[in-house]
Amino acid sequence: MPVVDVQPDELRRLTGHEDKSDEEFKDDLFALGLEFEGVTDDGAFQLEFGPDRLDRLSVEGVARSLRYQYGDARGVSVPNTNDPDWTFVVDDDVPDERPYVTGAVVRGVDLDDAALDSLIQLQEKLHATMGRKRAKGAIGIHDLTMLKGDVLSENASGNSITYTGIEPDGDTFVALDSNDELTPAEVLEQHATGRKYADLVSEYDRYPAIYDEIGLFSFPPVINGRRTEVSTDSRDLLVELTGTDQWTIDRMCNIICYALAARGATIEDVEVQYETGTVTKPDFEVETKHVSHDRIETVLGVELELDEVIDLFERSGLDANAELGEETVYEVSIPPYRVDVLHPLDLVDDVGRAYGFNELEPRYPDVGTVGQRHERSRLEDAVRTSLVGLGFEDLLNFHMISEEENYERMDVEVGSDYLGGGEPASITEPYSEDYTMLRTWVLPSLTMVLENNTHRAYPQDLAEIGHVAHRDDDENTRVAEARHVAAVLARHDATYEDAKARLAALCRDFDAELETPATDHPSFIDGRTAAVVIDGEEVGVVGELHPKVIVDHDLELPVAAFEFDLSALA
Repeated sequence: MPVVDVQPDELRRLTGHEDKSDEEFKDDLFALGLEFEGVTDDGAFQLEFGPDRLDRLSVEGVARSLRYQYGDARGVSVPNTNDPDWTFVVDDDVPDERPYVTGAVVRGVDLDDAALDSLIQLQEKLHATMGRKRAKGAIGIHDLTMLKGDVLSENASGNSITYTGIEPDGDTFVALDSNDELTPAEVLEQHATGRKYADLVSEYDRYPAIYDEIGLFSFPPVINGRRTEVSTDSRDLLVELTGTDQWTIDRMCNIICYALAARGATIEDVEVQYETGTVTKPDFEVETKHVSHDRIETVLGVELELDEVIDLFERSGLDANAELGEETVYEVSIPPYRVDVLHPLDLVDDVGRAYGFNELEPRYPDVGTVGQRHERSRLEDAVRTSLVGLGFEDLLNFHMISEEENYERMDVEVGSDYLGGGEPASITEPYSEDYTMLRTWVLPSLTMVLENNTHRAYPQDLAEIGHVAHRDDDENTRVAEARHVAAVLARHDATYEDAKARLAALCRDFDAELETPATDHPSFIDGRTAAVVIDGEEVGVVGELHPKVIVDHDLELPVAAFEFDLSALA
């Protein structure tokens, strides 16, 4: 989950609520779904939130949400833009792998140290989330006064820059945090940032590059040039984004423009000149979606007046008009910075949050029966209790994961017959590259927990009963789902025997017959791995994790583990 550092004094200034205490802010932020995680050394709040609200990746976005919550702002707000003076010319030499560009000119921004830190944080957080670590979209922010635009033609006024492709050993430039003139290829070899992002472009025949009249000043998605570096003295900025998807970089651009507009800046359009035509950016189009009054009341479980619903929409930063008929339906306007509103339920969520989830009163559903715990849930609780009794700490991890964590770092091939090797049920348009699929097994989640807790005391004995899924065309949904039991023992003397002993004790608790014939699995050490056979059916694996897996997760101790299908204990 994204964590953003927010200075409380900046929140007071940007919200206009100078009298708010830190504790009051924490309560108000929690009501928005932002969880307080701690304080940095310089007193900033560390706030964790769901990856859907990417407009809150900066103090400006958080302050905007608070102003709506306080009633200081209402409805959709779209910044006014000035006519374009700059044109981005997209050359036909641009790499086919990264053909799209967008941007804006921002004038009159007041960049003190706090504002500059917030802008840099927003840039990097957008890179890590929507931008998929710059692979899908990358942001360049430049001091406009250091650019000299080309003249488009004798008959046209204004300035232009050119987005093109160049040879790896083509023109040189001085990159950020460097004093040397380097070619793009040399940047990838010699510069720390270049080495970090080299894999994004290293396979390209031509590298992406952006020129002004003076020369090369940006090497997206890797690094900007030092000539146009932004500082607290910068007042006019050029924002450029390149990527593999136009919609993504347009929305990233909108979030940046709104953040800078909150600092008093003026947004100026740019024209993007493709071979197929010219378009104006940034794209501040307001989209609309529809949701019925009945659906809002049914989901939230409260009765609301029509005017009350419209008021709640406006307090969420949206606009709504009621269309009366056999069924009352709201046409809701969505501001350009909201990338998360994809479904009517997203609108219901906004209404509920503005109403106050803590204000909702629990009630019995209007059905002719009383629910009770499902047998599977009873089994889960019983197994969980046994695991805790065996010394394991019970965990609850996300069901979503990335292909890299699920397969590559566990040394398992996609589509293999090994446990965890099933075809992934993937998300078509994920918000973050950290959550792109439903996990096919639980052990990758546990090893990630071990990786994030190397600073904690050992031994670390962890267990989880969790949801897994993989593609299966024989299922009606084309996805086979199950619940798995998994456990890891991380300690200096962890062995196969330790994991098997815990597994055997667990099976005894449920009168299940356990067999462990030798087997192989790429995540485990050959000769220290066995299949988990319960009541005659092979349902999992037990053994010692392979050194490659341990090293890839920066673990310094042996790890023994097991995983099997929960239904085997039913």
